[in-house]
Amino acid sequence: MHEPDLAARIDRLEAESAIRALAARYCFAIDDHDLGAVAALFTDDARVRSRDGVMDAVGRDAIVRQYEGRFAVLGPSNHVSHDHWIRFGDDPDAAEGLLSAHAELYRNDTPMVTALRYHDRYRRVEGEWLFAERELHFLYYVPLAEYPGILGQPDRMRAYGDRRPADYPEGLPGWKDYRDA
Repeated sequence: MHEPDLAARIDRLEAESAIRALAARYCFAIDDHDLGAVAALFTDDARVRSRDGVMDAVGRDAIVRQYEGRFAVLGPSNHVSHDHWIRFGDDPDAAEGLLSAHAELYRNDTPMVTALRYHDRYRRVEGEWLFAERELHFLYYVPLAEYPGILGQPDRMRAYGDRRPADYPEGLPGWKDYRDA
């Protein structure tokens, strides 16, 4: 097995730190409704979508328009990122990540809470790490009053005025294997 040299190892550590900071900047930009800051987080050809298909925008301008629409129904929010698993391949300017998060939101005059995972692809452009792709997967997205007991129900997506199945964990291979055993 080939051991990377010290410079490559330091670059990898610096890349991880920059990617974690990118994820934190995203939370602050969303909570601040700062469209300029949101735009600065993405590559020109980035894609932002949600697993349920409600969100899907390609290109920085389309992403900003998508967030304009989301901000139109959102009041104050508090996005908090948790565990962040970052993986690198052979390309030193590309990485993938999985980030768990929660948010408290005021959406359409209703206090709501959500737990989600971001499935990300990152790319270093002119020395700066940016999102090349961000896909949101929801464990739940519910009015605060409906939170008690929500994890015992499959229809945990209630952000859009109806009840929809959650994106995970029921569809994950490990979850299915465990339940089928």
